Amino acid sequence: MRLHITLDEQLVKTLDERVGAGRRSAFIAAAVGTALEHESRWDLIEGAIASIDDGGDRVWGEDAGGWVRAERRGDGRRLG
Repeated sequence: MRLHITLDEQLVKTLDERVGAGRRSAFIAAAVGTALEHESRWDLIEGAIASIDDGGDRVWGEDAGGWVRAERRGDGRRLG
């Protein structure tokens, strides 16, 4: 399918230096495909945020820092 897009002159110059004028379309198609894959991954990541209950306060209570310190003191492998 043909598509009309407008690009800055310097961007086109850099593109041509990188891939050549005859490979513009293929490069742009690959770049758009990659960008769309990244967008899809971000959609999945954002959809997964907070979808799994980590136990939160049930694990460490009101004082998360105190819980961490207690866990560190209880670790026999820890030096000092």
